[in-house]
Amino acid sequence: MPTVFSANKSNVLIDGEAVEGLQSLVFRVVTEREDVRAVGSDERVDVSFGLRTVQGELIVRSASFVLDTHLGDRSKFQLVADLKKDEGSEAAKRTLSFDDCFVEGKSFGMDAGGTAVTTYAFSATRVREE
Repeated sequence: MPTVFSANKSNVLIDGEAVEGLQSLVFRVVTEREDVRAVGSDERVDVSFGLRTVQGELIVRSASFVLDTHLGDRSKFQLVADLKKDEGSEAAKRTLSFDDCFVEGKSFGMDAGGTAVTTYAFSATRVREE
């Protein structure tokens, strides 16, 4: 049976402080790849892997002054996501640690209901799962 983590019970920290107004955290691990070709063939015979990075987005209701500061200063930070299933269950817990993060971009939007939402794009050197 799959483990379904609850956004209401989980939290995301930047340098140890909770991200207020967080609506969403998404990320992907990207690995450079190059196909090794065989002479006289149209098929690859191997794959050569290169740099691996993490790219993600944090969507925050209104804005995050902490992330705005990191964007302006081009400073590095650590992001930790504590994912939980139930309040009392330690078995259904996972911690994701994103190392050497930088905010790379910011976009702002306001929906018809008048609620402002800011999307922060970030990159990380690695993500560790505990």
